[in-house]
Amino acid sequence: MVIVGRGFLAQSLEPLAERHPHVVAFTAGVSRGGGAAEAEFAREAALLYDALRDCRRTGRRLVYFSTSSAGLYGHAARSREAAEDGPVRPVSPYGRHKLAMEEVIRGSGADHLVLRLAYPVGRVQRPHQFLPSLVGQVRQGRVRIHRGARRDLIDARDAVALIDALLRLGVSRQVVNLASGWAVPVEDIVDHIERRFGTRAERRVTDVRPEGTVSTARLRRLLPSATRERGFGPDYYRRVIDTYLTHQEP
Repeated sequence: MVIVGRGFLAQSLEPLAERHPHVVAFTAGVSRGGGAAEAEFAREAALLYDALRDCRRTGRRLVYFSTSSAGLYGHAARSREAAEDGPVRPVSPYGRHKLAMEEVIRGSGADHLVLRLAYPVGRVQRPHQFLPSLVGQVRQGRVRIHRGARRDLIDARDAVALIDALLRLGVSRQVVNLASGWAVPVEDIVDHIERRFGTRAERRVTDVRPEGTVSTARLRRLLPSATRERGFGPDYYRRVIDTYLTHQEP
């Protein structure tokens, strides 16, 4: 596997580096949904065009990491899960950019697999990313909560195991939501962090439009055994947080 990028996701994929020689994993995308500048989007696009050209020349499969956030899917009703073949209504520049990159990939003629990734969590994340940011705020005693927002956390190791399984299966020219399927209100995530720390942070609450959940039906249909082995369920997010915090302890 050729890994394009050097950030958290690239490092998480390193265990697969000796496998899947026909694959190029494109992890050099914009890493934050809010506040990204046009120059960052343009940089990602230029790198992606080069990667697609190389994939067409060599016959390799490009794996592109998009997003399954509300930024791309929009503020869907909670009664309807956001599915890969359903409507998308991007509500942020980040979501619109990711959708545009997906369209570029589909029209490129290169073999590809688009993974709409949830919120991965791992040991080497940057402070601005979702869970490290929340943890840092709670540690400092003051946390900002967007009431109505929901987050589908997935352990980066579980995500990598599922990516490995999808590639071994030969899945290509598809879009797949790579998520646990259990989107949790941000307040619940903060509650669990506080319980672990034995503290209570001052909360600054801003109401936002309620966010829906992401369908993992396609993922489960493609990988029924592998998804069961991950132990996804309503308490999964707590295990993800516990693992992350344990690795941060001195």
